[in-house]
Amino acid sequence: MTARTNKTAISARIVTLKALFKRFRRPGDIVFAWLFVVFSVFLLTQLGSQTTWKDGGKLFAQAPFWPSVAVWLMVVFSTLHLIGSACSPRIAGRWGEVWFWVRSLEYAIWFMAYVFVVPHLGYLASTLLVCVGLALRAGYRDTRALLLAAFAAVVIVVVFKTLLQVKIPGGAIYEGLPQALRAFMINYF
Repeated sequence: MTARTNKTAISARIVTLKALFKRFRRPGDIVFAWLFVVFSVFLLTQLGSQTTWKDGGKLFAQAPFWPSVAVWLMVVFSTLHLIGSACSPRIAGRWGEVWFWVRSLEYAIWFMAYVFVVPHLGYLASTLLVCVGLALRAGYRDTRALLLAAFAAVVIVVVFKTLLQVKIPGGAIYEGLPQALRAFMINYF
């Protein structure tokens, strides 16, 4: 191999390596970087109250060692990400991207509402409400789609309560039912 072809091969590898580490900024990247720095610094401030070091133990065997390493690395790399985002050229659409993230939280709110409603209405009624509500929220308005969502809710309840025997507390609404029906609803729905 000649010196010239060897130099060309090395040059091609360097260009490939640069392409590997090239940073493409996305809209909302700086907001994410700031949020992650704040979150990782918050975790760092909590290390002292959440973990304790024992005297005389080996460093790697200490309970707080690996969480401390992980949190410190989070702080370092999130700070580097923030610096990289701040130095990169700005791309339009930052707040549109952030708004997309906020809108995605709606489904977490749906889930939290579901968790709150189950002890009151019971598993079957709550699952029916949430499945049909999510179908409506997704834009399905025809009767067939809503019936399919209700059928899916019933299948979910039957699979979880009857087949998998997941213990989910009965709803407060079951208290008004006759004893035999109440026991049936608590055990199977």
